[in-house]
Amino acid sequence: MTKINSIILLATLSSTAVAIRAATLEPINQTCTIGVGNKAGTLRLETDNGECQGRKHCGTNMSDVAANRFTGVSVADFANQGAHVTATLAAEAGSFTCVGTVTDGELKGNSFFTADAAFVARMQKMGFSGLDSDKLLPYTYLDVQSEWARSLKEMGIKGIDSDKLIALRVFNVNTDYVHSMTALGYALPDADELISLRVQGVNPEEVSQIRALGYQPTLDQLVQIRIFKVTPEFIRSMRARGFKNLTIDKLVQIRIFNLAD
Repeated sequence: MTKINSIILLATLSSTAVAIRAATLEPINQTCTIGVGNKAGTLRLETDNGECQGRKHCGTNMSDVAANRFTGVSVADFANQGAHVTATLAAEAGSFTCVGTVTDGELKGNSFFTADAAFVARMQKMGFSGLDSDKLLPYTYLDVQSEWARSLKEMGIKGIDSDKLIALRVFNVNTDYVHSMTALGYALPDADELISLRVQGVNPEEVSQIRALGYQPTLDQLVQIRIFKVTPEFIRSMRARGFKNLTIDKLVQIRIFNLAD
């Protein structure tokens, strides 16, 4: 590409870039429904951008969001038929507000989300890109914080990007969990491995029990162990039946083909 040294053109390109970045942080307007969550002290949040038309699993459906994260609404408000309520969920990534009326135990109305440009700037300095309003909205629901992202980034975990942060937050991956796995002698897992471990509920306590039985499972095997319920109790039950030298892979196969029945 030919170099252009025109100060005027550079200024134009710069202002255009700023405008593009600003456009990605445009407010989001949707319909909203908030009700009491399944767990005590939580709320259920649903949004629809107008494309769902009553279909399930469309739009946002967040269950069991801590009620104390909201301002302007309490669990008691949902028993007040016809009450006008403004519920706000504020986070570092932005602010979500649902304004409406309580009908049949639910707050129903319209919502608007405003992203926080300062949060985007902090994240961009850490190398996280692609942070538009559509992504910052779930960041707000999940309370993704820049210091939490920084703590994972500074550990040297590979594969972390702005998309993976959502899954890492959903499954509560934090530095304590990572340290608990590396303390067992495992190499630092990458982002995908950490997500897989947490999705399947791999915990250091159970891993320690399995290792105490003489096994040295890999990270992949730890995931398989959880998927197929190869628990310490199951291993001991197999040994009690006379199977003394079963490998992790053989134990998994026994579970897959129901050979223990």
